Amino acid sequence: MARVLWLLGIQGVLGAFDTIYYHEWKARLTARGPGTYPELRLHATRDFVYAALFCSLPRLAFQGVWAAVLSGLLAAEIVITLKDFVVEDRTRRSLGGVYAGERVTHAVMGIIYGAMLASLIPALIDWWARPTSITRLTPAAPRTLCWVLTLMGIGVFISGLRDLSAVLGIANSDWPWRGERPPQVEVR
Repeated sequence: MARVLWLLGIQGVLGAFDTIYYHEWKARLTARGPGTYPELRLHATRDFVYAALFCSLPRLAFQGVWAAVLSGLLAAEIVITLKDFVVEDRTRRSLGGVYAGERVTHAVMGIIYGAMLASLIPALIDWWARPTSITRLTPAAPRTLCWVLTLMGIGVFISGLRDLSAVLGIANSDWPWRGERPPQVEVR
């Protein structure tokens, strides 16, 4: 499990970079209005999945039927991400498309997610064979990493709430951009 948690931590760092730099700073998605809502809905949903993963995997074993529930969450993240690739292309047309560096970041994140899943499969198989329960794990990684993952879980949950708030039209959810549109990108 230590490898799973380290890979999840790397995924969290890259995801935070992607969100803060590309989604917030460069594209300012929450300030662009209804055209971005399909993308923001997907981001919010995926953020809630990651919040559950970051907060639970360092401390809990999902045994029996719960292993299937966890597997469903992991598969849902894949489906959401694949749909997001398509939706982002439509949403970002006015910006000249998805930024090249963002595409590279997404590709690297996909590779890391796949490595994390491959590392998690033996635990999932073991958990599936056990009686159904959610049990406490002895941390398989340094306590500091477990707490960092929990903080990442809280952060990604807040990010999901922000994206969902923009979709629902809640006042000030576009802060600090306040309707400010991102600069247009010249397509070459």
